[in-house]
Amino acid sequence: MKTVVTTLNAKYIHTCLALRCLKAYAEPDFPIEMVEYTIKDPVMNIVSDLYDRKPDVIGFSCYIWNIEETIKVINMLKKVMPETKIVLGGPEVSYDTKEWLETLSAADFIVVGEGEETFKHFLEEFSTTQKYHMVFGLAYRKGDEVIMTAPRPKLKLDEIPTPYRFPEDLDGLSKRVTYFETSRGCPYSCQFCLSSIEVGVRYIDIERVKADLLFLIESGAKLIKFVDRTFNIKRDYALEIFRFLIENHQGCVFQFEITADIMRPEVLQYLNENAPHGIFRFEIGVQSTNDATNELVMRRQNFEKLTRTVTMVKEGGKIDQHLDLIAGLPEEDYNSFRNTFNDVYALRPEEMQLGFLKMLRGTGLRLRAADHDYVYMDHAPYEILSNNVLTFDEIIRIKRVEDVLEKYWNDHRMDRTVEYLVAKEFDSAFDFFQAFGDYWDAQGWSRIGHQLEDLFKRLDQFLTNHGIKTSLSFIRGLMMLDFFENQKHKPRKTWWTFSLSKEEQSRYLNILAEKPEIVSSDFSSLQLSEKELHKHTMIETIPFALSNQDDGTDYIEKESLLLSYFSPKTNRTSVYTIPLDHISLLA
Repeated sequence: MKTVVTTLNAKYIHTCLALRCLKAYAEPDFPIEMVEYTIKDPVMNIVSDLYDRKPDVIGFSCYIWNIEETIKVINMLKKVMPETKIVLGGPEVSYDTKEWLETLSAADFIVVGEGEETFKHFLEEFSTTQKYHMVFGLAYRKGDEVIMTAPRPKLKLDEIPTPYRFPEDLDGLSKRVTYFETSRGCPYSCQFCLSSIEVGVRYIDIERVKADLLFLIESGAKLIKFVDRTFNIKRDYALEIFRFLIENHQGCVFQFEITADIMRPEVLQYLNENAPHGIFRFEIGVQSTNDATNELVMRRQNFEKLTRTVTMVKEGGKIDQHLDLIAGLPEEDYNSFRNTFNDVYALRPEEMQLGFLKMLRGTGLRLRAADHDYVYMDHAPYEILSNNVLTFDEIIRIKRVEDVLEKYWNDHRMDRTVEYLVAKEFDSAFDFFQAFGDYWDAQGWSRIGHQLEDLFKRLDQFLTNHGIKTSLSFIRGLMMLDFFENQKHKPRKTWWTFSLSKEEQSRYLNILAEKPEIVSSDFSSLQLSEKELHKHTMIETIPFALSNQDDGTDYIEKESLLLSYFSPKTNRTSVYTIPLDHISLLA
């Protein structure tokens, strides 16, 4: 008997931990072949590849991001391999299971819930007596009737063999994301989340966790994402893992989902003092700062304590933070969501993800959708279209905010400019992103691609047409600073036409070569010749100077020369401003 387990990942760099857990538990009694595809792969290519493997059983791991493409694959597979048994599992089919089997004739079996023990038991029955009613946690058809067996008790996690040491995974460790679990379950009851359905949290023995992590690190893993729903719920356990990773990271990066308002200050202090820069990333689900909304979805959150945590981490400068919002939660209307957005943006996380409520199968919010007049997509990802306080028009507008937020904040291409606009030109951060998002959509830019230069041109066009209090030349100066500071190499083209002629540029560079100290002591220490300045710098005039070259956040309105040095040795860019009257004295 040949068994294949497979899934369609969102991207090639992703891996599926579920397949590895199934394989680890079933072997050596039942050899399992793992194969992964992506949702972008042509259906015919996937079906052809699976057909060539000639399996007796194919198991598919199903999620909201892949279920629609998976259905296409299994429907075609059943036509060309009618004798092959197709087994579905995963969170997307573990709820409304009877409905799935009634509508998907190509699916023969569904593993409900935690799959390791159930899938192995199924393989035992399939290969022998085929008494499927004996397999707890299994659903199947018997004639026209859908049979659902009793649920299976939860596994003791230490009884699952390690899923992290398969030889076929080793080559990809440095190129793909490794997903890792130390626990299953969540202590919270958020009604929009599947994790709230399982009561309690189960842990894997910490010594085994350490051994697996060390194996992955020493085998070349570059990014490990912990899938634990609340990594820091057990403080001592989390702190011990943090310590272990600090001592053994070898340059690997680790990402955790944490609950920020329960992080103890002493843990944060330890991380600030001991964690190397850049090896930890925190993903923090804020979702909403509206207390009434949080209460309706049974979400406990102390935003004041969350703010303390995010602020301490940010001040430590060691850990990047990714904060999540959900638009469309109960009784959170457009204005309330605007407040939520502004509350979170005020924390200046490295990344803000603006998501939209998904009415996941099995969640309390979906079961009580009528209470708030929810209208949502019939098919995955079941995203909200409207409810009693949020219209479809408003959702479309918030989606425009999401679009420009991703391009202009999360990618950090022009932080200076955005900071200035939010502080000086618009009533709030949300109002800036909304106005720009509306303009962006009206221009049709959401339907076409863009280069880096296009992002600057499009912001410039928006500000020109929107009208601002500050002079456009000042804003363009900020944008020039942003443009240069985000380059690793001297750019071949810019988004604006230079104001200086070649003769003027040569004259300034000659002065700077002779008197580099007028720029700064740091610049003077580079000892650049005029030829090197021509080769590795760019200059332009702007209507202000930086009051502090090191800090670079305060501006003095004075016509200045903007000098950008692109180091060929370090691939770093240094930006300086020199008031023109200082240069004129030396001319």
